[in-house]
Amino acid sequence: MRLRPPLKAFPVSSFRSSHHQHSFSAVPHELTRPSRTPESVYNHLLKACTEQCKLVNAHHSIDETSETSQALRTGKVVHAHSLKYGLDSYGFLGNSIVALYAKCGNVGFTEKAFNRLERKDVLAWNSVLSMYSKRGLLEQVVESFGSLRNSGVSPNEFTFAMVLSTCARLVDVGYGRQVHCGIIKMGFELSSFCEGALIDMYAKCNCVGDACHVFNSSVESDTVACTAMITGYVQAGFPEEALKVFEEMKKVGRALDQVAYVSVISACVGLGRLNDACELFAQMSSANVVAWNVMISGHAKGGYEVEAVKFFVKMRKAGIKPTRSTLGSILSAIASLAALDYGLLIHTHAIKQGLDSSFYVGSSLINMYAKCEEVDAARKVFCILDEKNIVLWNAMLGGYAQNGYAYEVLELFSSMRNSRIQPDEFTFTSVLSACSCLEFLKMGCQLHSVIIKKKLASNLFVANALTDMYAKSGALKEARKQFELIRNRDIVSWNAIIVGYVQEQDEEEAFHMFQMMNLQGILPDEVSLASILNACANIRALKQGQQVHSLSLKSGLETSLYAGSSLIDMYAKCGAIDAAHKVFSCMAHWSVVSMNTMIAAYGQSNLEKAINLFQEMHVIGLKPTEITFASLLDACSGPYVLIIGRQIHCLVLKRALLYGSSDFLCVSLLGMYMKSQCQQDADILFSELPRPRSRVLWTVIISGLIQNNCSEKALQMYHQMRCENALPDQATFASVLRACAVLSSLSDGRKMHSLTFHTGFHLDEPTSSALIDMYAKCGDVESAVQVFQEMSSKNDVISWNSMIVGLAKNGYAEYALKVFDEMKQTRIMPDDVTFLGVLTACSHAGRVAEGHQVFDIMVHDYGFQPRVDHVACMVDLLGRWGFLKEAEEFVNKQNFESDAMIWATLLGACRLHGDELRGRYSAEKLIELDPQDSSSYVLLANIYAASGKWTEVNSLRREMKEKGVMKLPGCSWTVVGQMTHKFSAGDKSHPKTDEIHSVLKYLTALIKEENYVVDIDSFLHDED
Repeated sequence: MRLRPPLKAFPVSSFRSSHHQHSFSAVPHELTRPSRTPESVYNHLLKACTEQCKLVNAHHSIDETSETSQALRTGKVVHAHSLKYGLDSYGFLGNSIVALYAKCGNVGFTEKAFNRLERKDVLAWNSVLSMYSKRGLLEQVVESFGSLRNSGVSPNEFTFAMVLSTCARLVDVGYGRQVHCGIIKMGFELSSFCEGALIDMYAKCNCVGDACHVFNSSVESDTVACTAMITGYVQAGFPEEALKVFEEMKKVGRALDQVAYVSVISACVGLGRLNDACELFAQMSSANVVAWNVMISGHAKGGYEVEAVKFFVKMRKAGIKPTRSTLGSILSAIASLAALDYGLLIHTHAIKQGLDSSFYVGSSLINMYAKCEEVDAARKVFCILDEKNIVLWNAMLGGYAQNGYAYEVLELFSSMRNSRIQPDEFTFTSVLSACSCLEFLKMGCQLHSVIIKKKLASNLFVANALTDMYAKSGALKEARKQFELIRNRDIVSWNAIIVGYVQEQDEEEAFHMFQMMNLQGILPDEVSLASILNACANIRALKQGQQVHSLSLKSGLETSLYAGSSLIDMYAKCGAIDAAHKVFSCMAHWSVVSMNTMIAAYGQSNLEKAINLFQEMHVIGLKPTEITFASLLDACSGPYVLIIGRQIHCLVLKRALLYGSSDFLCVSLLGMYMKSQCQQDADILFSELPRPRSRVLWTVIISGLIQNNCSEKALQMYHQMRCENALPDQATFASVLRACAVLSSLSDGRKMHSLTFHTGFHLDEPTSSALIDMYAKCGDVESAVQVFQEMSSKNDVISWNSMIVGLAKNGYAEYALKVFDEMKQTRIMPDDVTFLGVLTACSHAGRVAEGHQVFDIMVHDYGFQPRVDHVACMVDLLGRWGFLKEAEEFVNKQNFESDAMIWATLLGACRLHGDELRGRYSAEKLIELDPQDSSSYVLLANIYAASGKWTEVNSLRREMKEKGVMKLPGCSWTVVGQMTHKFSAGDKSHPKTDEIHSVLKYLTALIKEENYVVDIDSFLHDED
């Protein structure tokens, strides 16, 4: 024990330099007495400083800021007095001042006080080293240790222990070994402090063998060494070995301290043996806050969030004050549970303890509010914090990204860059997620460049986010390239690329990647299964879907939320409703998602069961969402179920869901009214929607009008849409171009074509397909071909269909067949519409044999079940070219019921070739199927008239009158300027009827002068 310096060492004159009295509450009042002596002042200052050091030690916790602040103020007062009396650089007082500043963590004052010491002994050095270590200034610890050795001061066991701890934190085993040599030279190798520090250093430097060697070399390992070995094993990832040491300690009767208990509890938690951890925790006589933290954190991370909350409640009842770590762990558990009420209580605890300003607690609060979908509350927590580190910025960015606030993510990222905070891998993950959500490919590419410059491209999280961004932005080649660069792929990597392929409807490649993932031993999770099941549903691949179902059974995910709902959806879309219901019934818990999926499934075939499920949702307390109502509304399409659709409309209004943030329900309601042919209701609903109305809503109403044969009004609505400054998208263009095609309004179609260039949709494949169809139906085949040839990509079968059908219908059969051959060479899979166009082309070109071959290929090679229009087209092909017998035989061979279209086609062919016998048979079949259709009577009458059988003609006329069959008058129209003029037979309502008839008489006279004979059908000529 070092002796106190003699009093003569102090300059006595300095005591008399001031005659003023001072009174400080933190310093004994004896200092202010006139009778004070140098020795008494020294003793009182030393006593005050020592007491404060003890107080700081007693409240030694990183969260205890109030005691530390009080001790620092006292230290400054003591230091001021010692400076005043010239005592600050001597003996125990000087060391105590340095120690107090160091314990308070004030680097500046500690260094100043230390530098004034006349004699810097090992105690003073240890104080400085301890402070640097606690403040995380690890390089200064190593540097100061070197200065200590150079100054000739011999380190003690505590010095070595601190330096070894620093080596462990720096993972610098080389310097640690040098320190180990110094310990051996100075004979401290048997010191419990040095043994424990050596074991800890080697374990943290991943040199477990060396740690074991130190542990086994000790003559008698004490509690400190055993505890260090247990901790070392746990940190190195050998929890089983840690438990063995712990059991050995118990056998030999070694005293078990709290550190040992906490370490072995951590080992149990790491192994997932939470029950063992609970038993050990129960054995602790008085568990400290660290032990409680381990239990709370272990249960939260293990998925036992409710138990974590219970432990926190017990901890508070035990009177243990939570730390930042406690609040961080419990907030994580609450976030997983989305238990907002508990989260608010924890927030209150944090405010009361002054921990809400902590970076760690602040980020945990932001995460909790974000997971509870309280984004505004998360934003308030973020904004209140004066200082923001990268963790807080990332927490807020992640919160926005998780809740779909993509634009806010980008705005916050911009603010972060302006604050000169350097982004890390977690920052880029959130921002790339926002880019993928918004399909901002250009911005994503720019971020990719920054990521490469920052050398973060190899980071797994960033690489996964890049793959996801490219995939969801439609850049599958770049996504695949990025995916191939990932070396240590995890399930997220595979999910990103599989989801991308499914989204872009490349199901074949999605199946291939899913198979590759399984072959590489990566087990699918919910996302993988849900994605591949969506692929199966898209292409109605029931067999593959059943295989995936088997895989989900093996992995135990068949009843999980996403995989289970995807299974229901897959079976429903493949027409296996019973299988879908079976999956639904086997689910342990029904959620809104699974209910919505099943309602949508029933909605396609059984509205009654869909309504029953909807009612059951109310019974079990599930709240229907917009998707629920939209699924029901989609099922209510048609005049017979309109009353149910109106009732659902009322429910939507009662729940105030109609005018929400999205147009989802509005679209379904407009669609329901349009499909039910209630155009007036749709118009009223549309007029009541708040302005500005989105282009989605405009597109729905325009499309609905076209479906209801109101193409002219659809064009008017489009012009109104443009007046309200709503820009069209590809769906709008497709609908309006269809209206132009129906009206044969080439001028409007050309205007739309021009607008596609201005809006950038001229390269869009669906828009180009609609343009081809419009030009073809308006008779401008040259423009249709030009659009087709200028298309940058023709990956969609619709583009090829539009061109083939357009050429065939306009008489360019040979060209249509050439396009079909070109299509086969590009390996585009034809569909039923393709074959219809090819058969039409064969019919117009007279290629009967080739038409037969195409039909056989469609049925036998591609597996398409022929529809009525396919059969009618084949009848037209055979009948048009005189093969009436073969046409009749072909009709009789078909398995489905007779259809008016087929018999009308055969009847037309009979009229063309004058086959009275088959014509009469065809007409009888047609009249039997549709007695009120005048075309069958007219065609048969024309056959009779051509043969001069006027008795039969008159008989048919009488039959038509008796049955009340009316022949619809012919109709034609022409567009002059901006107006469409319609003309019907016998109609004189046009304002310029007299002028028109005058011109017709003039034209008729000219025709007669040229000796042109008009071939007017006898039957039609004789009609009134």
